[in-house]
Amino acid sequence: MVALDLITDEVPPLKLSEKCTKALHWMEEFRVNHIPVVDGNEYMGLISDDNIFDLENPEVSIEKSKLILPVPHVKSDQHIYDVMKAISDLQLTLVPVLDNDNNYLGCITVPHLMELVVNTASINEPGGIIVLEMAQNDYSLTEIAQIVEGNDSKILSSYITSASDSTSMEVTIKVNTKDLGGILQTFNRYDYRISASYSEDRFKEDVKLRYDALMKYLNI
Repeated sequence: MVALDLITDEVPPLKLSEKCTKALHWMEEFRVNHIPVVDGNEYMGLISDDNIFDLENPEVSIEKSKLILPVPHVKSDQHIYDVMKAISDLQLTLVPVLDNDNNYLGCITVPHLMELVVNTASINEPGGIIVLEMAQNDYSLTEIAQIVEGNDSKILSSYITSASDSTSMEVTIKVNTKDLGGILQTFNRYDYRISASYSEDRFKEDVKLRYDALMKYLNI
């Protein structure tokens, strides 16, 4: 999935001629901290609530405010992982999407992205979750898949987490079975360290709690 597929029309861009106070009103209405600013099809940058709070007179237009707007963005053909990284690295509530000629196409908001991630990560599929901890040199997705498939199951999705200063990693897999007993026994037999496992109901409850906490943090 690429950035073009993730665009939402929830948050429209502002024109340079519009007042900074309008940007604040839109941020409150759409529950974001950033609004894209455009001049025709040209992307001029992101205005944030912090920008406006620093102004002596927020009633002026964005153009007359003389604000130097940052221009974070992703290109329309960039992968969803690039979108997530841009939002995380820059602590954005939305990220603009540009075409190869740098024309503004729209933006991707955090709640919309989270909803798509949930739907594309097989979270809604029935099954269970297993978290394995191992040294990076010991990682083999082929062997992990063989163990799962040897128990008449399949891996629906997986992801890896690791700290930059560590040689260990966690591999989280979603499998298409609720009964994890046989798979867990086989992992133990192959000396895998199982740091966590979740039944379908427990995992969905955990995901919902984390999602609700994120939405509360974003004031959604």
